[in-house]
Amino acid sequence: MKDFMMILIKTFDRRNLPTKAEQENIATFLFTHLEQYGDPLSDIEKCIQYAIQEIHSPGGLLVTASDNDVLTGAVILNKTGMSGYIPENILVYIAIHKDYRGLGIGKQLMSEAIARSEGDIALHVEAYNPAKKMYESLGFTNKYLEMRLSKKIN
Repeated sequence: MKDFMMILIKTFDRRNLPTKAEQENIATFLFTHLEQYGDPLSDIEKCIQYAIQEIHSPGGLLVTASDNDVLTGAVILNKTGMSGYIPENILVYIAIHKDYRGLGIGKQLMSEAIARSEGDIALHVEAYNPAKKMYESLGFTNKYLEMRLSKKIN
């Protein structure tokens, strides 16, 4: 990390599409920096395609932060296609480059995603994830205990 940072925030959606190279860079970045909270690269790529409506979907947005040419953070927010009983948006991924954590980049990215999205936002966070405090500082509350039934065959 440099002594002086100039963080550039970029937002992508169906009106402002990332290039294929940017999509690949964002997917690889998230795969690397999500660490134990991550998913397979193919799932992250599918989430990006959903957000920019490369596949049939309600859409969403990508928000990135960079310091010169170094990608320092990324967020993917997908629209659910619902409202009221289910929030209109779900935060699917957020990751900050390990060398840039603790500098407020995550809060900047989330603030931008909140400002650019319409409707409520849901997210899932592990109870022990340090990002939980940031979400709470932005106004997120824990309304429910999530339970899942996985129908995948092992």
